[in-house]
Amino acid sequence: MAGSTVPTHNDIAVPETLLKKQKAQKQLADQRAADQKTKREANKKKRSVIFERAQKYTEEYRKAERDIIEAKRSAKKDGSFFVPSEPKLIFAIRIKGINKIDPKKRKTLQLLRLLQINNGVFIRVTKATTEMLKIVEPYIAYGYPNLKNVRELIYKRGYGKVDKQRIPLTDNEIIEKCLGQFGIVSIEDLIHEIYTVGPNFKQACNFLWPFKLSNPTGGFRPRKFKHFIEGGDLGNREHHIGALIKQMN
Repeated sequence: MAGSTVPTHNDIAVPETLLKKQKAQKQLADQRAADQKTKREANKKKRSVIFERAQKYTEEYRKAERDIIEAKRSAKKDGSFFVPSEPKLIFAIRIKGINKIDPKKRKTLQLLRLLQINNGVFIRVTKATTEMLKIVEPYIAYGYPNLKNVRELIYKRGYGKVDKQRIPLTDNEIIEKCLGQFGIVSIEDLIHEIYTVGPNFKQACNFLWPFKLSNPTGGFRPRKFKHFIEGGDLGNREHHIGALIKQMN
């Protein structure tokens, strides 16, 4: 019809509610992008700190090894004997069941968190723990693990206690969430704290779920329930615990 106009798309008013929704969505998207960028930068910085700490620990372990070698050489040169420092860390493994076990031994095993056969735990050497180990010696094998033992146990069999759940240590964030307040933010921090029996050893140890080990390859010795020094498996095997850990890990 002459003189009439057809409204175009541009003339249609966009409802104010839709405009507000679009604006809110854009703000949310911008905020998400900003948060992701911040998180990426924080993670990058965190990875750098973790790497630097791991390097520092490696240097510390190497220096400790060199110091022992030097001390041995020096003692030999002087015609004396090198006496290593007393071990501070024990790894204990439950190798016997609970048949005919008296209440005191049962309670001690519970306190040590050795509730099942083939459970293993790290223990700080103190007068009290040494006495506890003596009480339950007929049910356990234990000794002094080296750095390699500690690392392999935590990497291969390590689970953390998170909200009473047994969670595999697949991510440093799990460790940081539970132990970050103690300065332990990565698996290497955790290994270092356990191996050196650091100031937060108790918290680190309680975070670690008792290790569930396999039966040893080739089985236990025929005289399993005799003491280690009598050809069996029970009791303190000192630095020879590493061989049993290797068989059961």
